[in-house]
Parts: sequence; C-alpha cells; structure tokens
Amino acid sequence: MTTLTAHQPRPARPTAWVRVCALGDLEVERGRAALVEGTQIALFLLHDGRVHAVSNLDPYSGAHVISRGIVGSREGLPTVASPMYKQVFDLRSGLCLDTQGKDPQALRVWPAAVDDEAQVLIRWEGSS
Repeated sequence: MTTLTAHQPRPARPTAWVRVCALGDLEVERGRAALVEGTQIALFLLHDGRVHAVSNLDPYSGAHVISRGIVGSREGLPTVASPMYKQVFDLRSGLCLDTQGKDPQALRVWPAAVDDEAQVLIRWEGSS
C-alpha cells in the first residue's frame, strides 16, 4: 500500500469514457442531472443531437440547479441560464457570458458523446 505525504504528488487518475445514461433519457433542450462518482453533472441534449455535460453546481449560488436552467443561444453558442440569478453559461466551454454584474465564474465541462448503442458517455477525469 502506498501512503501519500505532502511531498509526494498525487497519482494521476486515468481518464475514461463513462456511461451516464441512455440518449432516450434526455429531452431536447431540457436538462437532466446525473451523479458520477459523487459529482453532480448536468446533461443537455440540443436540437442538433449534440449532448453537453457541465457541472450541475451553480458557482454563483452554490446550489445544484444548472440542470433546471433555460437552454438558449448567444451569437450561435449553445447556452444555459441559471435558474437562480440568471447568469448565462456557454455549454461548450462553461464560461459565463452574462455575469449579471458579478465576478466571472465558469462551469466545469466534460466532453460528451453518444455511442452506437445510443448511450450517453462523458470523458471522466473525476472531480479534482
């Protein structure tokens, strides 16, 4: 057994594609929350068939509500507006496009894909 000390770097977690749900579990432009290794993820299926995965934690309110946000677009970018204080986030990068006068914050983003069996996968590196 390896014991980590403050002087030893933490071993890198392997990156893997993780099945989150079936594509049929998602509704177009409606968010769904999922729990992956204790981390809440918000999934969004867009009209073009793309799935986006972002943190469900609203960085402004501290509430896990992003999956309940309103899906839209800004200058061609897919977005979600937080239901709490209405900040608007780019679903591709997680960047906040409208901070509502607050300091810029961002959502964590995971690459998402749909496999040949219509299963939604995210490229998981854990929450750290």
